[in-house]
Amino acid sequence: MTRLITTPNLGNPDDIYEKLVQMHDGLSEDESQKLWARLALTLINHIGDRRIICEAIELAWTSGQPSENRSKEPPA
Repeated sequence: MTRLITTPNLGNPDDIYEKLVQMHDGLSEDESQKLWARLALTLINHIGDRRIICEAIELAWTSGQPSENRSKEPPA
């Protein structure tokens, strides 16, 4: 059974982080949001496993500081 990998699993993470930062150079806030969406959808398509994708959504939803306007539960 495949599960979401939550431990470091990437060689040269600083290089990837730099690429993520650079991909937004010169973009407006709207263009950056659309770029993030395209990247997320591309990676979701590559993963192709609904259960793992939903697990990642729940992890992302519950991590960090929730907004007081956000519901307490992740999207179903």
